[in-house]
Amino acid sequence: MTDLTLPSITLVRPSLEWLSAYEDALARGWSPNTDQDVSREQLRQLRRDPVRFLHNLYNSPTVRLPDGRDVPRLPAHDFWISDGDFCGRIGFRFQRGTEDLPRTAYGHIGYTIVPWKQRRGYATEALRRILPLARAEGFSRVLITCDDDNEGSRKVILANGGTPAGMTPHDRRPGHWKLGFWVPTPEL
Repeated sequence: MTDLTLPSITLVRPSLEWLSAYEDALARGWSPNTDQDVSREQLRQLRRDPVRFLHNLYNSPTVRLPDGRDVPRLPAHDFWISDGDFCGRIGFRFQRGTEDLPRTAYGHIGYTIVPWKQRRGYATEALRRILPLARAEGFSRVLITCDDDNEGSRKVILANGGTPAGMTPHDRRPGHWKLGFWVPTPEL
């Protein structure tokens, strides 16, 4: 018989209390960015000044794109995923009053799970838990994207009610696509 129990996870706000667990994940090679490996650079910055690193990670007025450009940071709700240990991150970014996003953002929600916790339902459950927050911000649906060859992420999105919303060429992987899905947010 298959165990269909959902993982027992919580979404925690990034904090100094959890920073050593985040550091450990970086040291083990996990990258919080799914389009480029930023683990070594983040680890260097974190070890130089942990308080400043944490502040800049989510409160800087700009974000640096893979091409080196700095663009204004969108309003966002960012969380670290925990089952008692650090499991990854999930975030919801948006522009107030519109479903539209700037060209520099593929979708409203991004997530990544540390490799040693993958395939346990953590991303599916984390996405399920952040959707009410998107509804509270006025969104009846959110756009989520994944790489065309990321079957795991596609399953996470579909398990949360995702319906196809088209595809766009991948900016960092020539010959690949970002698949878009609209995911409904639950009624409050």
